[in-house]
Amino acid sequence: MTKSSKRRKQSDKFKAKVALEAIRGVKTLAQLAAEHKVHPNQISTWKRQLLENAEGIFSSGKKAKGQEEITAPLFEEIGRLKMDIKWLEKKLLSLPLELRRQWIKPDREYSIRRQCKLADISRSGFYYKPEAESDENLALMRLIDEQYLRQPDYGSPRMTDWLRTQGHQVNHKRVERLMQMMSLQAITPGPHTSVPNPEHPVFPYLLKGVAIEQKNQVWSADITYIPMQRGFLYLVAVIDWWSRFVLAWELSNSMDSSFCVDALNKALRISTPEVFNTDQGAQFTSREFTGVLQSKGIAISMDGKGRAIDNVFIERLWWTVKYEDIYPRAYCEGIELYHGLTCYLRYYNEERGHSSLDKRTPADVYRGNLNVH
Repeated sequence: MTKSSKRRKQSDKFKAKVALEAIRGVKTLAQLAAEHKVHPNQISTWKRQLLENAEGIFSSGKKAKGQEEITAPLFEEIGRLKMDIKWLEKKLLSLPLELRRQWIKPDREYSIRRQCKLADISRSGFYYKPEAESDENLALMRLIDEQYLRQPDYGSPRMTDWLRTQGHQVNHKRVERLMQMMSLQAITPGPHTSVPNPEHPVFPYLLKGVAIEQKNQVWSADITYIPMQRGFLYLVAVIDWWSRFVLAWELSNSMDSSFCVDALNKALRISTPEVFNTDQGAQFTSREFTGVLQSKGIAISMDGKGRAIDNVFIERLWWTVKYEDIYPRAYCEGIELYHGLTCYLRYYNEERGHSSLDKRTPADVYRGNLNVH
């Protein structure tokens, strides 16, 4: 090995900084590697080392006092990891298989077998290489998303017909697969508007004929697909029916229940509703999600027939967010999307007047309980 090809010796502070960024998960390993000029596999190693040793940092004051050789800036940065570690323990292995597969690279220090064990995937799962969605499919998904907002009664057959009128030669099976990935299905009155996990409990719809007369009477949550230039993410939001106030939201790269639970817990730090309404999707029927509601004594309502009417407030939110922010800005990366949504949803709550609220903002109505009906 020549001198020019020798590995650079990185400081402990640098390693901790990069590992912390990897744990936070706002950038991919490839992005971090390019930014810091470090191999992705090395970043994975630093992240693993930090996770394995972080517990000892906080377990004993005496041990901490004996570690005077650790520089103060490094110690302060590692100290901020306590909450991140708790988050990671819950989230890490719920990440999509494809993302965890990307961590594994040939390495002299760590065998493929060992890396697969750390990533909690089988070796056969690692060697299976599914193809990523093509640019053509991503473009189709963007079109499907836009048309679905205009025509939420479109299932895959009608969406296929519509795409063909736009000049796209697609078959029904392809459109059906893309819509399933996007968690889109036709909204029509009927018994099959949502398919729950058969192992999860399903609760009755409680809001038929109920007048909504005050804030925190009914909250609702829903998930939508967010197209980006380089892929897509999922957005969940919790909204107050009376005021249209967005209480909390979260982004995820997979349709698991954990990011829905995170959004629910954030909303519950603001207040507690009498009734919480969702569709019968597996994320909302999960024991993790319903357990939080039950522990707070909140009545659980789940849409059955007529979902288009039941969920109208949050469906309007999706339409507004996408046509006023997501589509015009065409976000490229997840961190850019996160910051953009943070700004837009603050504007939506605090500044954007709603005709249904007599031109008042959701924040004015929610915080002041103004009579707008």
